[in-house]
Amino acid sequence: MRRVLGENLMRFYRFGYNIFSVVSFLPVLWLMAVLPDRVLYQIPMPWMYLSLAGQLAAVVLLVVGVLQTDTLSFVGLRQLFEGKESSPRLVISGLYHWVRHPLYAAGLLFIWLTPVVSQNSLVVFIAVTVYILVGAFFEERKLEREFGAAYREYKAATPMLIPGLIFGRNK
Repeated sequence: MRRVLGENLMRFYRFGYNIFSVVSFLPVLWLMAVLPDRVLYQIPMPWMYLSLAGQLAAVVLLVVGVLQTDTLSFVGLRQLFEGKESSPRLVISGLYHWVRHPLYAAGLLFIWLTPVVSQNSLVVFIAVTVYILVGAFFEERKLEREFGAAYREYKAATPMLIPGLIFGRNK
């Protein structure tokens, strides 16, 4: 993209990507609302309150995770107004101490704790889960290129999405 757009236009990339993501997801939400649907399951009371409390906790985790990163850079505003990205830093403290992708983990927690799931919402939840897992894979590759050995060491010691769950660790 840098070769095609040049450095000057790249400052719009992150913000443009975020706008595109939101706008392109709106038709999916619209279809979910207007297509024929039926409830597959509903968590009964009082367990529904536990599910809703879990969703609230996921929202808190999302907010905390975003605040631990450079929020303006995250949404693309810093690049837009300052003209360049700040030097990247590898965040490994706070929520990032427990999982490498706390925003993805919290997002997945939020959707899968939805107390009423219909056919349409299930399809969207599955698609979002696959999208997040594929996105995490590509993000991991980018972070390894960006931070090298420091990221590989962090990756070996920190689970991707679920605290305490690391695949392929040599004991």
